[in-house]
Amino acid sequence: MDRDVQSRTGVPIEPLYESYKREPELGKPGSYPFTRGAYPTMYTQKPWTMRQYAGFATAVESNTRYRELLANGSTGLSVAFDLPTQMGYDSDAAIASGEVGKVGVAIDSLDDMRILFRDIPLDQVSTSMTINAPASVLLLLYQLVAEEQGVSGDKLKGTIQNDVLKEYIARGTYIFPPEPSLRLISDTFAYCADQMPQWNTISISGYHMAEAGADAGQELGFTLANGIEYVNAALEAGLDVDTIAPRLSFFFVARSTLLTEVAKFRAARRLWAKVMKERFGTDNPKSQRLRFHTQTAGVELTAQQPEVNLSRVTIQALAAVMGGTQSLHTNSFDEAIALPTDKSARLALRTQQVIASETDLTDTVDPFAGSYVVETLTDEIEEQAEQLIEAVFAHGSAVKAIEAGFQKTEIEKTAYAAAQRIDRGEQVIVGVNKYAMDGEEPYSPLRVDPEQEASQKESVRATRAGRDEEEAAKRLAELKDAARGTGNILYPMKKALAAKATVGEVSGALADVWGRYTPPETF
Repeated sequence: MDRDVQSRTGVPIEPLYESYKREPELGKPGSYPFTRGAYPTMYTQKPWTMRQYAGFATAVESNTRYRELLANGSTGLSVAFDLPTQMGYDSDAAIASGEVGKVGVAIDSLDDMRILFRDIPLDQVSTSMTINAPASVLLLLYQLVAEEQGVSGDKLKGTIQNDVLKEYIARGTYIFPPEPSLRLISDTFAYCADQMPQWNTISISGYHMAEAGADAGQELGFTLANGIEYVNAALEAGLDVDTIAPRLSFFFVARSTLLTEVAKFRAARRLWAKVMKERFGTDNPKSQRLRFHTQTAGVELTAQQPEVNLSRVTIQALAAVMGGTQSLHTNSFDEAIALPTDKSARLALRTQQVIASETDLTDTVDPFAGSYVVETLTDEIEEQAEQLIEAVFAHGSAVKAIEAGFQKTEIEKTAYAAAQRIDRGEQVIVGVNKYAMDGEEPYSPLRVDPEQEASQKESVRATRAGRDEEEAAKRLAELKDAARGTGNILYPMKKALAAKATVGEVSGALADVWGRYTPPETF
């Protein structure tokens, strides 16, 4: 699809705006088309959820970090899992060697999940889990731990990312082929509607597409196209649109291009409301309302002069707040170098707290409403996203467009154009291609102790050795039978996990039936 990829943001900004290109569709906050905000009062009564993304090494270390964040004023948890867990492998699998606990916490079994949330009352916190292909597995482990605490599923609040389509487009942590993956997602929708009605069953993510190089229009268009695909899959599974749609949430990036980002968030709400009303025929405001989490842009952080990232993160956080986010993670300034230290994680949280407590941004809703530039950008990004959604479904479905490599190719073209602009010095990166310094000051990053991997391997082996092996094998066999049939997978999966089947064993059982996805070599 031909489109201008020469702009830094994908939406050229004029030096001066003296009028609107068209009269803005404002409406009231909390009402269709939700341009001005998801809720009528937004932050004037309660600020956004400050949800700091954290997880490293083993469950013990991550539990300590979570309790520190909560003690320092974080109002929600966000769990980062290591790559083996994200890919459905146990820590002692050969393929996991060298990656255990490196970019998140290693979770192999119910024993690990129990430790991860030790002394954290799950009926009092909201937990987001950044997990996709094995999202249902980790969700059920969380529910089992809550039940051990005496907390029923209807009391649990939080989100699983559970967005596998963007993995095929931009990230790569998939396990199963697209069709059974969509079945697993639909089963999760149905399970949570019955067992965990307050849980957000999916966080449809544009963040990772943006990190791969998508501009604002691509991030929005491809993300909402995936959202449409998930709703279609749920409807085909016999679910009601007004049962599933209110539990959908989204996940976007906040870049340093503040005006464009504010416009993107406003366009996202308006376009999704129109999609739900016009494509799916629902007038239920809860189904039309787009709610989203934001993370500041990790891809824009630099290893050079890392303290400058404090300025970048502050600007990005302001964009998210001015755009009306429901929850926010602010990256730590040292994340381009290594996992955040305690101090840098605390500073990242303090950035949000300063915005919430020391500025006047919580005194009014949608402060940019009526701005010539922001209203014009909102219209232009919405139009770009609409065109991309049409281009996706011209292939027949979002899955077929993925299989044709459409979204991935479009993002790669945009990323390549951006890299060229940076190389030519046309797009300034402070401290990298301008204002660089010779002889950077040394910085001591957080390092995960390599002995932690050996400890985690011993832990998962001890779990297997101490369980009722016959019971675990029986439950895994029942899970395979369910995968061959048409019933909801999550009920037998929960029984297998309760019998101490591991994440790798559960994922492996499903892969034995469904296979593992292998991407095409070229498009």
